[in-house]
Amino acid sequence: MDATESRLHALARHLHRLAACRRCPRMTGPPVLGEAVLSPVLLVGQAPGVREVEQGRPFVGPAGRTLFAWLAPLGLSEVKFRRRVYMAAVCRCFPGKTAGGSDRAPSRAEQAACAPWLAQELDILRPRLILPVGRLAIDRFLGPAPLEQVVGQVHPWREGDLAADLIPLPHPSGASPWPRKEPGKTLLARALELLAVHPAWRAILHQPPPLAFDKAGADGEDGAP
Repeated sequence: MDATESRLHALARHLHRLAACRRCPRMTGPPVLGEAVLSPVLLVGQAPGVREVEQGRPFVGPAGRTLFAWLAPLGLSEVKFRRRVYMAAVCRCFPGKTAGGSDRAPSRAEQAACAPWLAQELDILRPRLILPVGRLAIDRFLGPAPLEQVVGQVHPWREGDLAADLIPLPHPSGASPWPRKEPGKTLLARALELLAVHPAWRAILHQPPPLAFDKAGADGEDGAP
């Protein structure tokens, strides 16, 4: 087994363990997983919604349709995107609803409980480009800051021996007007322009799809990373 195959099997084992996670009693699972693909591009969302948990895939609701509408003009349909980009999140289970009926934001404890899963994915994938989508995901990599100060730019990022470029995107939820009004509209367009010319993005457009593993067939043991 060569180094690439070894990483692919490590990712499949990781996803098998992640699928069994039940650490957070207030969260509704099972954890939502993306495809087991060794990609140079990593998308990190916030947390799945009800539809994502029901279908077992990230970004399948209205927010997902908006996200893929943003990305389609850059050369990847939704199907191709899912096969070529590894999709993760700050939290992998649905946090539930608030008393007012809106989606509850994951608590700091829930974010901390889920953080080792993302840390292990970063170590396995070693991506060249990270796309944090929404405030929680952006905060994970850049710390708290207004969207106006982070969207529309490429941010060099380092953590230990890991290094990547970050291109933050606002959350595509219809509940957020930020991407549809200024300055958000212009900054989102600028972010997508930067994404379209990034070498890692161009690589997944013009090269064969990255190696992927059928996570349904992965072997592993339940546990934490």
